[in-house]
Order: sequence, then structure tokens, then C-alpha cells
Amino acid sequence: MNNIKKYLQTRLGFFSLAVILFWIKTYIGYQAEFSLGVEGIIQQFILLINPIATTVILFSIALYFKSSKKAYIALLFVYAVMSILFFSNVLYYREFSDFISVSTILGVGNVAGGLGASTFALLHATDFFYLIDVVFLIILLASKKVTMDQRPFKKRYAFAATIVGFTLFAANLALAESNRPQLLARTFDRNYIVKYLGLNFFTAYDGYKAAQANQVKASADESDIEGVLTYVDEHFAEADAEMFGIAEDRNVIFLHLESFQQFLIDYELETETGESLEVAPFINSIYHDEDTQSFSNFFHQIGQGKTADSEMLLENSLFGLPQGGAFTQVGESNTFQSASQILGSEKDYTSAMFHGNVGSFWNRDNTYKSMGIDYFFDDESYSFTEENMLEYGMKDKIFFKESIQYLEQLPQPFYSKFITVSNHFPYPLDEANVDFPTATTEDNTINNYFVTAHYLDQAIEEFFSYLKESDLYDNSIIVLYGDHYGISNSRNESLAPLLGKDPETWSSYDNAMMQKVPYMIHMPGTGNGKINTQYGAQIDSLPTLLHLLGVETKENILLGTDLFSEDHDETVAFRDGNFVSPKYTVEGSSIYDTETGELLLDPSEEVLAEVDRLRENVSTQLSLSDSILTSDLLRFYTPDGLAATDPADYDYRDQLERMKTVNEGLGTAATSIFNQNDNQSTVDLYKTNAPELLDTPEMVDETQPAETENPDIKITE
Repeated sequence: MNNIKKYLQTRLGFFSLAVILFWIKTYIGYQAEFSLGVEGIIQQFILLINPIATTVILFSIALYFKSSKKAYIALLFVYAVMSILFFSNVLYYREFSDFISVSTILGVGNVAGGLGASTFALLHATDFFYLIDVVFLIILLASKKVTMDQRPFKKRYAFAATIVGFTLFAANLALAESNRPQLLARTFDRNYIVKYLGLNFFTAYDGYKAAQANQVKASADESDIEGVLTYVDEHFAEADAEMFGIAEDRNVIFLHLESFQQFLIDYELETETGESLEVAPFINSIYHDEDTQSFSNFFHQIGQGKTADSEMLLENSLFGLPQGGAFTQVGESNTFQSASQILGSEKDYTSAMFHGNVGSFWNRDNTYKSMGIDYFFDDESYSFTEENMLEYGMKDKIFFKESIQYLEQLPQPFYSKFITVSNHFPYPLDEANVDFPTATTEDNTINNYFVTAHYLDQAIEEFFSYLKESDLYDNSIIVLYGDHYGISNSRNESLAPLLGKDPETWSSYDNAMMQKVPYMIHMPGTGNGKINTQYGAQIDSLPTLLHLLGVETKENILLGTDLFSEDHDETVAFRDGNFVSPKYTVEGSSIYDTETGELLLDPSEEVLAEVDRLRENVSTQLSLSDSILTSDLLRFYTPDGLAATDPADYDYRDQLERMKTVNEGLGTAATSIFNQNDNQSTVDLYKTNAPELLDTPEMVDETQPAETENPDIKITE
């Protein structure tokens, strides 16, 4: 023991203690926090040793300082930064089931304005473990339990420590390659890199790949678009003759159902008294309406960009990026050929986005300009008060109500989207707005999900009522869609009993099926509605919509296909490279029968060949999308008739006054619903039961634990 104490008083001894502490913490975190799919003793051994090499390399930086004080401070600094990075990944993984990319770190300023309580909701009581070792090391030095070794430390010893680190990493890499050949060359799952080479290596490797991507964009030229054009031509799906142009010249209204999953359709929550209550009765009625084309096998395809990725998919028929958010990385600088640009050029549509949150969130205020969106109504357009707000923006009922003053001034036909936020993780809602019971699982996030989903349903119903009263309804096509999952994979086993599933038998197949989201196209007066069972996803939305509006898309670069076409491709690619088809669901190396959910333990050569073919198609689609975005390839190709877009031409200030001025200038030729209503506002036609607009409710302080305010309403984890 005395020898250990004596060794700790040396610079190398304190260095060794830091390495051991960080190694132990990292390994425990791997096991407790991340689902890395470790199988067998070899992978367990690799997981055990993989933190050592990069930890030694990074900590050895401190050994190069001549000054004893600087050396110890440098070591503590590196230790603290690595600990914060590790803990940040723990929190990030709890929500996204993924690791933080360098692009996400660099773009955090574009999303930080909307974060806060949701991060707090991810914290667990045991999380102090991930930072207490930093405090422990500081106390050791501050209390003189360990004194700074004043003796000079030879650089050759510091260099030797670094060499030891790289040698250990080489051995780690060799062992990893023997267990997983071409680990880095064929990586499609970040879990693999972390499992085999560690979280520190993943961060460094991801940074290298991001820098490489920037180089790719700079070196791209016109020839790089040829492969994309060939793919689009070969995969083009002709429009269905009966559906093409069925909604021509109608207004388009997209209703973004935040975090709304397909399992909520027709779902009834059983209360503690045994009563069954419909979570979303109005949305269900639209889903089954004779004027609605609904899709029961429609999937989201988002990556780390979440809601912004869903917008990229719906607006451009392109995926988000494999790391970080496309809006934050390329939204401001890239050339796009979005729905707004196509409809504006082809059909003289005016476009508008409505979002009761800060415009800079996900860099929307800049990206929308690049996409040629005429108007963007963000937080500057709404009355933000404490009573009206949730963490991610304005409560849905108030948001819709306050949007009408802008909607009624839009020239028709218009293309619009309303991005709701009330059904956003962690699903808080003040008591005055709660009129639906919570579920009774041990997870409060799941419990409150049904409450906020019901509130969203009520808000959608109020908006529909306005559309009918204002005469916008009959001349519109209304698309309701879920942007992404609401309950993350890490919580699905807790949700399973509510879905009649056994948590013990919950599988990757079940996780894949949970990525279904609602997609319904409501076209009043058509009378040909039905529930479509073909497989599709968000990337298919734009070609489907354009064909319904009578727009030919043969020359457009769209990676999805028309859902109604006989040639529609039913293979659904997920951002991580996994996929679902009507026959097979593939998660990593596991193949499931899509119809039965059965894991194919010994698939035939025929099955393997078909899966390989589908995997290759998915890989091609994803890589082409990545090339389009990372190399900005659309700057090299413009379809006939598509007008060029200059972001500098768009200004999202004083928009209401500008719309009024334009309409007044047109006189009797003005087409807005305001002008068609004899220049009378339709705002009073909007009816809502939002308590904030009736009386001043007693609000729950959402920054405090719910139990301290109302034991019957639990709104945080």
C-alpha cells in the first residue's frame, strides 16, 4: 500500500490513476448506457480494453509539459473534457439511440435555443457517477493527498507513453478487424465503431469523415451528377392515371404531427377503472374518412436531424445526412429543388411555413430561404408568453389560432406547413390543458405521451373546423404526417405491455415496426379514400404530392417514388442502412420475415441473395442522397422551367404588412381568403377551447418536479 501511495506522488503515478479511473468509468458506461450488441467473449474482451489506448494517448499530452503545475492542470483539463463528452453521449444516446457526431457538436448553436427541460428530463439519479471522478482527482490535489511531482519529466518518457497508447490501439484494431473484417471500410452502424474501437476513436474518426466531406464538396464538378440522373431515370415511377392531377390547383396544407407514431391510430388507452378512451379520435376519423388516402405501412426515415430531417425528406425527397443535421450543415449554402420551388415555378404557388418556435432552431430561417420558401412565420410572429409556451414553442391550440391572421392573407393557391410542438419529448402539459388520463407504466415519458397526443388531436380538430368555416377546406389538400418516433427504442420494452406485447420477446423487428408514422392525404370531395397497405416512407411524399397536383416529375431529381404508382418501390431505407420491405425486415445482420416478425435463423441462399440485392439498392439510394447534399450537386442541374433561387431575395421580416400591401395592390384580382371574404377577416371564425384564451389558468411550473406541484399529474421523468 505504501508503494502505491508513493507511486501516486509521481507524475506517472497520477497519470496512471487517471487512466485507470477513466477506463473503469467508460467500461461501466458502455455496459449500463449503450446497446452495443456485444456477443461472445471476444467482443466482451474488446469492449473491455478499447477505452485504454485512446485514453493513454490523450492523457499523455499532459506529460509533455515541463512545468509540473501545467502538466497536472493539463491532465485535469483533458480528463474533464473527455468526461463531459462521455456524459453528453450518455444523455444523447438515451434520446436518440445514437452517439454525438462532430457535426452535431459544431451545430449545437442552431438547436440550443430550443433545449432545456428536455435535457433535464433525460437525467438519472445515478448520473453523478460520470462526473464524480473529476471532482475526486481535483480533491486529491487540492487536499495535498497527492502532491505535484516537481521533478522534470523527460520527454522521451512522455513519447514512450504515447507510443504505448498507439501500440495498444494497433493491437485493439487488429483484434477488432479479426472479429469484424473491414470494420471501417464498411461501417454503417456507429455502434460497431464504439463497440470495437471506443467512443473517443469514434469522435475522432467522425471528425475526420466530416472534414473529408468538406473536401469532397470543394472538388465536385458537373460530371458527378451523372450517376444521380441515371439512378433517377431508372427508378422513375409513372403516375397513376386516375390519381394524377386529382388535386390540381388546390391549396396544400401539411399538418406536422410532432412525434406522433402510427400505433396511436385507433389506439384506446385503458384507464385504471377499466374504461377505454380513444387517444386521437379526430385524427382517427380523418384516417378512416372517405376523402382520405391513408397509409398503414408508412415509415419515417430521420437521422440525427430528427424533425429537420423529416422536412428535408418531405420538401426535397432527399435523406438527412448520416451525421448531424442537413439543415445546420448545408441548409444555408446548398442549392435545392424543393416542393416550394417546383410548385412556385410550375403552378405559381405561394409558400409559407408556420412554426411557433425560434426561427434559428435547426437553422430553419436560413435553410427555408435556400429552399425558396416565400414566408416563414416563427416566434417573431406570435405572442410568446409564459402561459402560451412549452419548451419547444407555442402550445398547438394557440399556435393555430394565432396563425390564422397570416394564413388568410396568403395568395391562393398556396403551399403551407404547420409544425406543431406540444407533443414533443418530454411531453409536459400544464394542468389546465390536461383532460386525458396518463398511462400507468413506470416511465413518466410514456405515461404523458398519450396526454399530449390527445391535446394535439384536439388542436387539429379545431383547425379543421376553421378550414370548413372559412371556405378553405373544399379547395385544399390536407396532408397529416408524423415526423418521427415519440417513444425511443430504449423505452419500447416499457411501452410493450400497453401494445399487448411481451417485453421479454421484444425484438429488433418490433423496433423497426415502431418507426411507422401516420401519413394521410385528405382531399375533400374526392370520395375515393381508402387505407393503402403498400410500404412507403417520407422520401416518397414529394413525388406523390406533385403527381396529385398535376406536376410532371420526370426531369426532377427525386429519390422517392409515387406511392400510388404501379412502379412504386416498396423498399423502405432507414438512415442507418437497415431497411424494411414487404417480405423482409433487416436490422444489422438479422433478417426477419416482415409479415410474421419471425427471425430467419437459417435463411436460404435465395433469401440471402434477395436481401443482398435490397441492401445494395438501399446503400445506393443513401449514398446518392449523401453525394447530392455533401457535394451540392443540384447546382450542376436545373430542370426546364425551374426558376433559380437566390436566398438574398427572401426576407422574413414585416411579412403580414407585405402580404397586405401585395393584396391591396392586386385589388379585385387578389386571391387570398381575406380578399375573397369581402376584405373581412376570418380570424373570429376560429374557435378554440384553449384555457389561455378564455381565462388565465393556474400554470404548473414545468421547471420543477411535477410531484411537488400536483401529485396526480406527472409531467417529467
